[in-house]
Amino acid sequence: MSKGVYNVPTATNEPINSYAPGTPERESLLAKYKELFNSNIEIAMTIDGKKVTSGDIHSLTPPHDHQHVIGTYHRGGKEHVQQAIDAALAAKEKWESMAWEHRASIFLKAADLIAGPYRDKINAATMLAQSKNVHQTEIDAACELIDFLRFNTMYMQEVYREQPNSSEGIWNRLEYRPLEGFIFAITPFNFTAIAGNLPSAPALMGNTVVWKPADSQIYSAAVVMEVFEAAGLPAGVINLVFADGPEAGDVVFNHPEFSGLHFTGSTGVFKHLWKTIGANIDTYKSYPRIVGETGGKDFIMVHNSANTGEVAAAIARGAFEFQGQKCSAASRAYIPQSLWDDIKEQTLEQVSTFKMGSPEDPSNFVNAVIDEKAFDKIAGYIDYINAADDAEVLIGGKYDKSKGYFIEPTIVLTSNPQFKTIEEEIFGPVITIYVYEDDAYEATLKLVDSTSPYALTGSIFGIDRYAVELATTKLRHAAGNFYINDKPTGAVVGQQPFGGARGSGTNDKAGSKLNLLRWVSPRNIKETFVPPVNYKYPYLG
Repeated sequence: MSKGVYNVPTATNEPINSYAPGTPERESLLAKYKELFNSNIEIAMTIDGKKVTSGDIHSLTPPHDHQHVIGTYHRGGKEHVQQAIDAALAAKEKWESMAWEHRASIFLKAADLIAGPYRDKINAATMLAQSKNVHQTEIDAACELIDFLRFNTMYMQEVYREQPNSSEGIWNRLEYRPLEGFIFAITPFNFTAIAGNLPSAPALMGNTVVWKPADSQIYSAAVVMEVFEAAGLPAGVINLVFADGPEAGDVVFNHPEFSGLHFTGSTGVFKHLWKTIGANIDTYKSYPRIVGETGGKDFIMVHNSANTGEVAAAIARGAFEFQGQKCSAASRAYIPQSLWDDIKEQTLEQVSTFKMGSPEDPSNFVNAVIDEKAFDKIAGYIDYINAADDAEVLIGGKYDKSKGYFIEPTIVLTSNPQFKTIEEEIFGPVITIYVYEDDAYEATLKLVDSTSPYALTGSIFGIDRYAVELATTKLRHAAGNFYINDKPTGAVVGQQPFGGARGSGTNDKAGSKLNLLRWVSPRNIKETFVPPVNYKYPYLG
């Protein structure tokens, strides 16, 4: 039995490797990429600590070379989802009874494994599976996932430390119990770190989890699971299943022990799941926690006092890093007429130097979009733009899926502030710009706030502090993560807790104590040392 009040190591952000030419980390990562590219692995589900196959085998191919098979995976059915739930429930009592410092140790070890011996493997897997360049991969699969694991353990200790006051003769204690039942984690393709955090954050707080990753992220998800197992995660705590979404939902959302959803994905899917949970509310033992981060139509707002070079760089990076496949990617910009010519010239000059191709070549800034469905959707938007009378493509606008799902970074100028691509989430390398008259600054702020149903990220560029303050006030509800003189992407765990409201989710701030609090059900314990022996109060005389 452990005895002591333990302090976890103080979390600091994992240093980002540069992968500059000639560095050993560049050579090592590219060698691992080639090794995995030329391998052909078979990936099974992980249920109750066992590798489970189904015989329903599907190929895994890189988005940038979709005819090349790098592995296969076993797709599960409803029976495998049920097995995963049974395993999570069977593991629950022992896991939630484990002393918290031992849970912390498992995930702290996972962070060190990623920082060390698994760094190349998890990065190379992400480059292959999600077509990310070396820098985008490093800040995601390695650094952000390490940060989630380390900071979450520190935040867990902070949660447990918060205790109520006690009056004379009484001791009040607050016990942070895990939720009853099991958690269902549904994770997206675009961030390996999110895929690792959504199941591990509830597990850290003593919950057991059924984890369904996106099909297009299974390759790197399997590496995350491998790391958790290498760190000593007991069987059944996190169960990894590869199943069709509706089939999995039929089992999960009709189970009385379903206690929480941890989700990142599209707004439409999240709304559907919320409705399903609501319709089934009488089925459940308790009210399930619903935590979701969904879409965005993220903005760059520019005041005429802004530095034009800073705006150009923010558009180039914010809109086109990882092909715009970030829920925080800049996809609309509002620029004053007086600055437009200068910003246009600098932005087009920067974007024209982008190289596009396989992430194996680190000089490629842009890679492929995730799959054919995404490619066709984005290409459809570009076709719509080309056919419109009130918009034009300034650069880019071409696409080709013959070898990989490549779409040129595309900048669109529109005279219509309600144009389709300035309102709808595209989730690809397309940004739409609207130029406004300088004296319409405040009116344009209202336009920014009302144009989109989302409220995830946004930024204001300007030197005039009154103008910046006005934007910060008027756009208070337009973004859960708001940036001043910076692109609206790149939130760092421990520095900018991430999440938005409106159509962008529940704003439970991944990478913060706020998120961990959603996975506990506190119990207050009041102990009276010398209880009364008579019912009479003093006022009764």
